[in-house]
Amino acid sequence: MVVKSSTPQLEQQIQCIKFTIFCLNAVMWIFGGSMFGLSLWLRLEPGFQDWVMFLDMYEFYIGIYILIATSIFVMIVAFVGCGAALMEYILGLFVHVGLQIFCFVCGLAGAAVVLDYSTYDSKIQPIIRRSMSNLISNSQHEKASEILKLIQENIGCCGADGPMDYVTLLKPLPTECRDTVTGNAFFHGCVEEISWFLEARSGWLAGLALSLCMLHVVLAVLTLTLIRAIKKEEESVTFKH
Repeated sequence: MVVKSSTPQLEQQIQCIKFTIFCLNAVMWIFGGSMFGLSLWLRLEPGFQDWVMFLDMYEFYIGIYILIATSIFVMIVAFVGCGAALMEYILGLFVHVGLQIFCFVCGLAGAAVVLDYSTYDSKIQPIIRRSMSNLISNSQHEKASEILKLIQENIGCCGADGPMDYVTLLKPLPTECRDTVTGNAFFHGCVEEISWFLEARSGWLAGLALSLCMLHVVLAVLTLTLIRAIKKEEESVTFKH
């Protein structure tokens, strides 16, 4: 009698877990699509591509490439998870758990690399500093001068770490290094300003990737719970027969 009364309750619990997994997989697909779109925009935006090329900071794209690949994989995994949950296919559910763990690792790695090459006091700053110093050293050439002008006017910065970079390299301070209103030289160097600019853009992408990582953990736990409930139901049916 205990088995008979517990089976309908167990079936209800299984249906509830299945519905939750289905809904969370739908949310995961939306998040994955959003991450794909944002990553692609950061990679292909024409104006931003010019900045990366001018400053030779292609390392910024490493984390974005990882997250583009991860986002495509996440959207595929979401469909697999929905199908496995609805069919109550135990092997498929175990595969789904493994895929969630893989997506978690990839998403975490992608977010870490993005932040490591886009935030203040990160690995991107020495790269920007080196590129700015090279441009200042060659500012007598028209191409280097135009790139410096474009960067310093648009960002509102001067030199790599400040106006003293020009003095140290025995170069004249260009007009674009000065505020058009006050006439004073910009206090902040381009290394700091560009780092803040990159951080503002990559922060959203890294936040989305980390949110997906949390969702992967929740889905993996729920899937394991569903597997346990299905096995328990099968055992109870076998015992009853």
